[in-house]
Amino acid sequence: MPSSEPSAAHPVAGLAREVEEFVAAGGWDQPPQLFALVPTAALLDEQPELAGQLDRANPLTPVAQDALPDGDLGESLGRIAWPEIVVGCALAQEIIVLPPDVEAELEGVAEADGDRLRRAAADHPRRTEARLVAAVLRDGGQACVMRLRGICAESGEEAVDELVESPDLAPNLIEALTTTLHP
Repeated sequence: MPSSEPSAAHPVAGLAREVEEFVAAGGWDQPPQLFALVPTAALLDEQPELAGQLDRANPLTPVAQDALPDGDLGESLGRIAWPEIVVGCALAQEIIVLPPDVEAELEGVAEADGDRLRRAAADHPRRTEARLVAAVLRDGGQACVMRLRGICAESGEEAVDELVESPDLAPNLIEALTTTLHP
């Protein structure tokens, strides 16, 4: 499993992993969670009492935000504007992943009814549950991390899960998060 340490070459990827690990500590079946990415030094200037809790070696610290309102995630993100101190943001959400051939089967449903598509995906026997974290920086850095939830087919119990990393996992979410950073 990749380290939670941010890579010098790709610090936003390390932040995405850090957010995923934080959310994973709370288990599965959580609502979407939004994080501000704030310079650690600026955070310590504002709140020096956090000195023992923050890793000063990491230039940025994820800060959990209030819960997003229920409803359409895109609409919620469309109402967000960050102050200048926030240099990036990350969103963790649970999703359903389907094999490409199943996605093709459901294409007509997607065009007709988004709610029906979500139900069909959630009920599909070949679905995989996953937690997706997308992170973006004002300077254009971006990363996505997806943890596939492992379920043992025989017992139905949690099994070893898999972590997938690629900035191309969620282009629409990356674009929506980037929009929150630019007034």
